[in-house]
Amino acid sequence: MTRTPLRPLARVLDARSQGVNPSGIERENLRLRREQVRDAGRRRAEWRILFLAVAFFAGYAAIGAKMGMLAASPVAEPEAYAGESISGERADVLDRNGRLLATNLVTHSLYAETRYLVDGVRAAHELGRIFPDLDVDRLAARLTDPDRRFAWIRARVSPEQAQAAHDIGEPGLLLGPRDMRLYPNGTLAAHVLGGTTYGEQGVTAAEIEGIAGIELAGDDRLSDPDLADVSLSLSLDLSIQAVVEEVLAGGIQVYNANGGSAILMDAYTGEIVSMASAPTFDPNDRPAPALSGDPADSPLFNRTVQGLYELGSVMKVFAVAQALEMGLVTPDTMVDTRGPMRFGRHRISDMHRMPAQMTVTDVLVESSNVGTARLAQMIGAEQQRAFLQSFGFLDPMPIELPESRNVRPQYDPRWSEITSMTVSYGHGLSMTPLHLAAGYATIVNGGTRVQPTLLRRTNPALGERVISERTSRQMRAMMRRVVTDGTASMFGEAEGYAIGGKTGTADKPNPQGGYYEDRVVATFAGAFPMTDPRYVFVVTMDEPTVFAAGQNRRTAGWTVVPVVREMVERVAPMLGLRPQGAAEIDAMLRLR
Repeated sequence: MTRTPLRPLARVLDARSQGVNPSGIERENLRLRREQVRDAGRRRAEWRILFLAVAFFAGYAAIGAKMGMLAASPVAEPEAYAGESISGERADVLDRNGRLLATNLVTHSLYAETRYLVDGVRAAHELGRIFPDLDVDRLAARLTDPDRRFAWIRARVSPEQAQAAHDIGEPGLLLGPRDMRLYPNGTLAAHVLGGTTYGEQGVTAAEIEGIAGIELAGDDRLSDPDLADVSLSLSLDLSIQAVVEEVLAGGIQVYNANGGSAILMDAYTGEIVSMASAPTFDPNDRPAPALSGDPADSPLFNRTVQGLYELGSVMKVFAVAQALEMGLVTPDTMVDTRGPMRFGRHRISDMHRMPAQMTVTDVLVESSNVGTARLAQMIGAEQQRAFLQSFGFLDPMPIELPESRNVRPQYDPRWSEITSMTVSYGHGLSMTPLHLAAGYATIVNGGTRVQPTLLRRTNPALGERVISERTSRQMRAMMRRVVTDGTASMFGEAEGYAIGGKTGTADKPNPQGGYYEDRVVATFAGAFPMTDPRYVFVVTMDEPTVFAAGQNRRTAGWTVVPVVREMVERVAPMLGLRPQGAAEIDAMLRLR
């Protein structure tokens, strides 16, 4: 820019010649110069504002374009980092009335960062006082190993143990929060619930996995994070379960049995109200499975769904029911019961001397092996097999327990005539007590097949018909007489509740061949009240014996029947059943 002088000489001289003050020229030139400077500054500012506006517009346009692209692109879930994907969430398990059976509890794990340990040997000895089962020398070697930076000490510790470990004062002993599975009722319903273990573990979380029972069967459902707040409701009644387990344990102790089982089931819906097996265990501290010996000796063994037994005379109910259903006999038909009965090299006899002839009803009431074998001959082997197949006795029993999946009833596949005769009174066919419970439910509920379940059912489906309602009514009357006049009459009558059923005492098979002479499985199966059967029960005891009336008694009438009577007397009021007088019971049974 050309700089104009403030006092140009030519104009000063010209102004003096005209008598004008030449200072005005300087002021005018100074004004013009200032305006030029101001105009130049304004132009620079305008360009800067324009540049900033363009820059901001370009930036916001880029952001807007990116947001538009993200909105238009399909949604993709980000992959979680594997180290932080462990979840210990698990839904609660409740009984049919909403009472807690299993839940999660926040606890801690205990581990060591060895680089921060001040004295690893001292820490190991202090931990040994808190956890007596720890190998102190081995732990001390791990905590002082220069090549080790991390060491697990306990995957789960109680609040008291966590506080004691904290009080040691070692900065390298650390506690990590995690969930644990808690069974607040201890051993109650242990075989149904099963238990859990830890799967993938981290220092601040651990995955809880089902290891047996409902916890394993419903593992996917229980561990689904989306369903963590939705409880799983079982068909069990916690109060009934407690009574059944208490009475069963007392009976096993009184009658010196190795173990036993009990099932209480709704005769129409198949909902299992109580399922008990003894000996039992605490799922909070589940023992390790047995690696040798008889699996049935382990407390983990669920006798109701894993135990295969020849159940003895309780099977006579099905032989009599089939003979009635086929129209071969009536309850009053006379049957030849002279014994012993010989078939080839086989000999069938009764425990006690029987009359030469008995009615079909008395064959069941007095439990005649010979009379039942005669009925089996009338039925025929193929027809008998098909009839038992219709009850599901020849297949695994489907129920929500993984332990039952591979338990298949055992029998001679040829199913000869002698097989049909022995099966009719409970030998030659081994099945579980749950099979028997489902079969008895069908017998007493009007003849429709029942599918047992451990889950609460709101709208149970009606099963297929197996026997007619007429046959079901006849069988209920006969089963009632077993308790009033037959093999269960001595101890089976529960005041106010009309129990009906059938006893069974089966010799235990000897692994070396044949049967033991002094070892039995005693069973009492039936229903109550027989005026309108609502619930089915099956109670078994393994090798019971009691000294009574001058000799050792092993039969179900002396051992299992008194246990069932006590169970019914205690649980029937809890189930909402009104006690009935003897006259009312007799009148209702006559009407039916």
